[in-house]
Amino acid sequence: MVFAPAPLLTVTLEQQADAVELHLHPGGQGVWQARMITALGTPVTLCVALGGEVGGTLRKLLADEDVTVRAVERQAGSGWYVHDRRDGSRSEIADDPGTPMVRHEIDELYTVTLTEGLRAPVSILSGPAAPDVVDPDIYRRLATDLSANGGTVVADLSGAYLSAVVEGGVAVLKVSHEELLDDGLAEDDSVEALLAAGRRLQQQGAASVLISRAGEPALALLDGGKELLVHAPPLELAEHRGAGDSMTAGVASVLARGGDLQEAVRIGAAAGALNVTRHGLGTGRAEAVRELAERVRLTPVDEDEKDDEAEGEKE
Repeated sequence: MVFAPAPLLTVTLEQQADAVELHLHPGGQGVWQARMITALGTPVTLCVALGGEVGGTLRKLLADEDVTVRAVERQAGSGWYVHDRRDGSRSEIADDPGTPMVRHEIDELYTVTLTEGLRAPVSILSGPAAPDVVDPDIYRRLATDLSANGGTVVADLSGAYLSAVVEGGVAVLKVSHEELLDDGLAEDDSVEALLAAGRRLQQQGAASVLISRAGEPALALLDGGKELLVHAPPLELAEHRGAGDSMTAGVASVLARGGDLQEAVRIGAAAGALNVTRHGLGTGRAEAVRELAERVRLTPVDEDEKDDEAEGEKE
C-alpha cells in the first residue's frame, strides 16, 4: 500500500526535433513510487485524496496506471505543476501544491489507508509537495497503528513528517543527506556525521535507515547493527529527480515479497540508478533493475575507511 495523500497533475513541455510535446501525467512522490513498484512486479494499492477539476483529471489518469486506486473526495482542488524542458533543463512555469486538507477529509483518508495498509504486507508513507497540505500527525498515527498490527512500514519523508513517522515507528526510513542537513539532523555531509544522524534516528524509532547521497554511495544502517556503503553502478544522468523515490520503491517491493534487507537495499539502489537514465519519473523495467542489482556492491563502512587510510598512507 502506498499512502499518497496529495498527488499532483504534472504538465511538462518537451522539444523533440521541430515538434513541441505536451506530457500530462499523475505525479508526486507516492505516485512515482507506486509506478516503480508496479514495474518491479509487485501489486500496489494507492490511497489518495482528489478534488476539483484537477482531481477529476487525476482520477482518469490514475485509472490508466497499473495500480488499484482508493480515492477520497476533497472539497478543494488537487495540486499541479507546469514545467518546461524544451531546452533540456527543467524550469518551473507555475505550480500549486493544493490547499490544506480539512479534518473530515483526513479522517476519511485515514480510515481508507488504514484498511488497505492492514491488508498489505508493506506500506509506504509518502509526503505531499508542500508541508502544510496534510497534518503530520496522520503519519504518526498510521506508522503506529500499522506497525502495531504486524505491518512493515517504509517511509521516505523529511521535516515534520519524518519526525512523525519516527515517533510512530518504521521498519525502514529513507532520507537524503540534503534533507538531514536542511532539518538540522546532521552536522555536515561527512560519512561520520551522517552515520551519527542515522543512529539517532534508529534510537528514536526507525529500525533501519537508508541515506542517499546524490552521486556518492548511499549509507545503509540496518536493523541489527550493520552499517554499509551502497555502491550503485555508474550510469549517465538524464534526470536526477525521482531517483530516491525509485530507491524506496525497490526496497519496499523486495520486502513485500519476503526478501531480506540486504537484497532490498540492492534492488533499491539499482532502481534508483536506472531512474536517472530516464526522463519519466518512477519508470523502468524489472529486467534492467535485476541486471543492475548484480552490480551493486555493499561494503562495510569500517572497511572502506580502512581502505581510504591505506590509500592516504601510500600517497
